[in-house]
Amino acid sequence: MATKGKMTVGEAGRKGGKSTLKKYGSEFYEEIGKKGGQKVRKLIEQGKKAGK
Repeated sequence: MATKGKMTVGEAGRKGGKSTLKKYGSEFYEEIGKKGGQKVRKLIEQGKKAGK
């Protein structure tokens, strides 16, 4: 069922992720992961305050 020249969304994401890793390195992923975690923590705190 392979069609020539087409890729799945998963394949495209994997390809993009590998390109980003090669270009910026693993430290880049660590940094954006940390930023994302901080944002989530902040949103949870805001949600708890709004629920009171």
